[in-house]
Amino acid sequence: MTIHKITMPTPFAVGDVNAWLLKGEALTLFDAGTNTPESEEAMLCGLKEAGFRPEDIEQVILTHHHPDHAGLVGMFGNARLLGHRYNEPWLTRDEAFFEYHDRFYLECLKEEGVPESYHHWVRKMKRPVEYIGKRPLDGILGDGEEVPGHPGWLVTETLGHAQSHLAFFNERGGEMIGGDLILGRISSNPLIEPSLDPEKGRPRSLLLYNDSMRRVADLPLEVIHPGHGEDVHGIRELVERRLGQQKERAYAVLGMLTDGPKTIFELTKRLFPQAYERELGLTLSETIGQTDWLVAEGLAAETRNGDGVLYYEQT
Repeated sequence: MTIHKITMPTPFAVGDVNAWLLKGEALTLFDAGTNTPESEEAMLCGLKEAGFRPEDIEQVILTHHHPDHAGLVGMFGNARLLGHRYNEPWLTRDEAFFEYHDRFYLECLKEEGVPESYHHWVRKMKRPVEYIGKRPLDGILGDGEEVPGHPGWLVTETLGHAQSHLAFFNERGGEMIGGDLILGRISSNPLIEPSLDPEKGRPRSLLLYNDSMRRVADLPLEVIHPGHGEDVHGIRELVERRLGQQKERAYAVLGMLTDGPKTIFELTKRLFPQAYERELGLTLSETIGQTDWLVAEGLAAETRNGDGVLYYEQT
């Protein structure tokens, strides 16, 4: 059994993205880059280097639905497309989901105390769907299942960075195809995304992400093949360091509450005075993660005023 790395450019700040070609009982491609001509050219070169053509691929498996990972699924007409069920509305351009998606973010902006002059950001919260491929899933993968065609490889649900995120663990080889769960040089942003079920409310993305990292750190892992950058080693130590850094960031936010309750928007402006207007979605997600952490630890309380705006204060 061999694994082959294919690296492709993206139009995003994160830079290049990796796909992983795994030969077993099935020839499987994990992730499919971005739907751009440059990414398609790099994919074709990577496949050729490994001795294959797009029509040889028997299944494509997505780590998550983000556009730098789910773009070129249309290249592989002979392959089954598999992944978490959250991928489906993005791959099929489900208009009902997209309408719910926009309502969710508008409600979030209001709860976060974001002034109405910034509400146009709702349009920017949606993933750039033109970079995502368009075809439905052929099958849904669930936590603990064996990866089809690859005995010993297990599906591991690792939510947080995305509500669709899966990683794939091979205990015999001590390796994992990890998507954006744990990257070597940077820490993935736990992005705020709506649940598939509107009744469930806003997922606590940072708490989910931390739980996913802890779960993976407890596995007998030697290496993670990530979605960006080089292979990651020393996973347990890296996770402990990242969780420690997370605690420090949350305590910094706690210190901002000493002079009274604050909204998410007020905290975001303090945390990211130079960046919040340019990257409002990302900076709000980061701030929400810190307040979720503080509330979960019993260090802060969340209250709602008569206008539905959430405030955070020390307990």
